Amino acid sequence: MKKILTLFIVSSFCVTAFSQSEWKIAGDKIVTPWAEKVDPAKPLQEYPRPQMVRNSWMNLNGLWQYTILPKSQETIPASFAGKIAVPFAVESALSGVGKTVGKDSVLWYQRSISLPANFKNSKVLLQFGAVDWLCTVYVNGKQVGTHQGGFDPFSFDVTNALAKKGNQQIAIRVWDPTDDGPQPRGKQVKDPKGIWYTPVTGIWQTVWLEAVPNTYISSTTQTPDVDKQSLHITATVEQLQPGDEVVATAFKGTEKVAEQKIQPGTDATLAIANPQLWSPNSPFLYDLTYTVMRKGKKVDEVKSYFAMRKISMQADKNGIQRMLLNNEFVFQFGPLDQGWWPDGLYTAPTDEALKFDIEQTKAMGFNLIRKHTKTESARWYNYCDKLGMLVWQDMPTGDLGNQWENRPGIYGRATDKDRTPESEKIFRTEWNEIMQDLHNFPCIVVWVPFNEAWGQFKTKEIVEWTMQKDPSRLVNTASGGNFVNVGPIIDLHNYPEPLMPDPELFGAKRILVLGEFGGLGLPVEGHTWQSKNNWGYQSFKNKEELLKRYTELVNKIPALIEKGLSAAVYTQTTDVEGESNGFLTYDRKDMKMPVEKLKALNSALTRTVIK
Repeated sequence: MKKILTLFIVSSFCVTAFSQSEWKIAGDKIVTPWAEKVDPAKPLQEYPRPQMVRNSWMNLNGLWQYTILPKSQETIPASFAGKIAVPFAVESALSGVGKTVGKDSVLWYQRSISLPANFKNSKVLLQFGAVDWLCTVYVNGKQVGTHQGGFDPFSFDVTNALAKKGNQQIAIRVWDPTDDGPQPRGKQVKDPKGIWYTPVTGIWQTVWLEAVPNTYISSTTQTPDVDKQSLHITATVEQLQPGDEVVATAFKGTEKVAEQKIQPGTDATLAIANPQLWSPNSPFLYDLTYTVMRKGKKVDEVKSYFAMRKISMQADKNGIQRMLLNNEFVFQFGPLDQGWWPDGLYTAPTDEALKFDIEQTKAMGFNLIRKHTKTESARWYNYCDKLGMLVWQDMPTGDLGNQWENRPGIYGRATDKDRTPESEKIFRTEWNEIMQDLHNFPCIVVWVPFNEAWGQFKTKEIVEWTMQKDPSRLVNTASGGNFVNVGPIIDLHNYPEPLMPDPELFGAKRILVLGEFGGLGLPVEGHTWQSKNNWGYQSFKNKEELLKRYTELVNKIPALIEKGLSAAVYTQTTDVEGESNGFLTYDRKDMKMPVEKLKALNSALTRTVIK
């Protein structure tokens, strides 16, 4: 029997018993209040896919074996270096490892599991929320699949690789070149400083097994049409048999409001009479069930939900294009949200922590989050749906190096990134997957393919493709430049003062937004990632000065709204590593300005009425 030691985790944390040789928080950086609640044997046990729910699943988060070896290591290692808490990236404190990998090395995982009895006679899918970046998966020594992309979920059918009895061994090889490669990587760099942060390598979202019948629903899409009081739906079904039927049923609470038989892979329409609309003030969600029927018997079923919500543009009485929600002007105002954690990096330590940031944003009087150059787990978007939070979703950036011009209407400075065919293919593939995988979340109202010219290329082509793929949402062509005359939105960045694109020059054809401003900095002693060089775009010595300056900035926005501004994004939700410009400290333990005062200031803007 292993000797159990008591591990005291950082000051004021509760006491949890683990084998010290297996896991402990790595490093000496600050951690969040939820670090004490992390059970490394069973972290993040919540169901990971709320838009497509089945009961037959098994969470594989927990302690896996790991090792870091030269990139040349192509076969499963004979031995491993220690234990890692999945799904926390290997560089993170909560992984229990805290080591970097880099382009010349690979990260290997291994774990043995026993399948539940109710998986018998079913297909078994191995599901990954996200793995950064290139991973190859083995089951019982047999390669079952390879996936490129650090920001989208994927799965493999591992049924034929399973042993008929006994334990099943899963091994995973991951390579991630961070900023030494052309792939999307967001804010990750091998040398973190300024606005660039620690690398994230390997598994960073939930890993799980799912048992499905031979005929099963593999994906669904639902797109609301508020004006026509309908919901457009599709369902993709694997191994459909002749005579099988797929039935979609919508519920408002316990009341069935619509039902329709649909042909798999084809569009169908559910009529939603007198729809109850979704908005930040009333985030109503309908329940939705897809069922495969065979000779009157249920073969497969998944539970989902949808919202009746419309995002659009229309000129106001002065001829300025406005962004409308459900055919009414709603000023969208909220923070730039990096989605980083001092202890989990890309991964919130607990589901409670994941929800906390959204709840705090709501409590501060905001109705918008711009998810900046990163995606989140499906549960994050689900909470935005439930809590009523509008989301602008960025494409994670990569392959930087072109020239940026942050002023609209300037010729001769901005350049496109001359991407290789490989780089372009990687971008297109992952952006397509992100839009497809996140399509069903009604909170997302704007796609943002480019930010501040980071890797920006073929702008007109990419934006038109994005608009064509999802005409139910708006597309923010290039947040902060380089500016191209395509798409419905023109987005200026300016620090710290709030400004806007000139409505007389741009307002007749484009929605005018302020995609980033503010960035007011205040390092709070005891709550910083680093001891010095903490910065903001304008820095302050105390909370009183910070609140006064924030109030001055926000009070300038009503005049801009009157002129034609439709949305503004303040930098940012929390401090991140060297950045001290958050409403909250990086460890989420200190709010820098009173929530009640922030709510009064911010909600006054989101209640603005423009005819």
